[in-house]
Amino acid sequence: MQIGILTARFSADEWPLDRIITWAGENDIDCLEIAVGRHLDAKELLATNGQAALNEKLRAAGVSISSLAHYSTAINAPDPADRAEQVEALKTTVAAAESLGVEVVCALAGMPAPGKSKLETIREDLPGVFEPILADAAGRGVKIALENYWVTNIQHLDHWKALFEAVPAENFGLNFDPSHLLWQGIDYLAAVDEFADRIFHTHAKDCAMNDDAVRRIGVMEGSWWRYTIPGTGRVAWGEYLGRLRRAGFDGAVSIEHEDGTLGAEEGFRMGAAYLRTLTV
Repeated sequence: MQIGILTARFSADEWPLDRIITWAGENDIDCLEIAVGRHLDAKELLATNGQAALNEKLRAAGVSISSLAHYSTAINAPDPADRAEQVEALKTTVAAAESLGVEVVCALAGMPAPGKSKLETIREDLPGVFEPILADAAGRGVKIALENYWVTNIQHLDHWKALFEAVPAENFGLNFDPSHLLWQGIDYLAAVDEFADRIFHTHAKDCAMNDDAVRRIGVMEGSWWRYTIPGTGRVAWGEYLGRLRRAGFDGAVSIEHEDGTLGAEEGFRMGAAYLRTLTV
């Protein structure tokens, strides 16, 4: 496995992609999940044929790209024109990935359609959204990995099952994030076993939970849990990574830094050092 980071935690103004690449090479980071929009303009990359220059910078730093991250919750926007624009933007990211030799594009599953549940949206709306994208991506040798962000349409495992029944394309899978399952009480280890063949990428994000707060306010409030750097919450990282290995996963473990108690550099270094003890 490779230890990587999602670049989104770094500000675009102070941390252009060149600086992130250099920093990653100097800090034993294997790969980057590059935030499209913030750190890479996919359309500009294609228009200027900037792939060779970017790949040379990566090669010089000893860093690779694990995925291009295209995180928009509006992929299934209710307005047809907005939806078409979102689909084309994701297709542009897929084309950029192909041009860079990157095999995975990470994305989101969109939000429930007005008046519909998440399951109804998955079954009735998402095939029409994702099938053209996946057909284009398959022709380019690219996989689409959806992060299981709980706010979106794939909050829990029944949603995942419904999604892959509705859209069974082989290049459609998950950017598996255990933290989104943990605080909901969902068995993220069993989920690895069940969806092993759909895990194309994984986020390393932990989750700390306050049991005293739960005893007072219950689980319906959001203040009893927070996302943290790997090794500082309750994800069983050794077992989780072991399950991934047994499932045949040998891809990127990408740190998604949403820990408000740590700065960007400090948090990434801490998380990478911890994960390195489990992956070497």
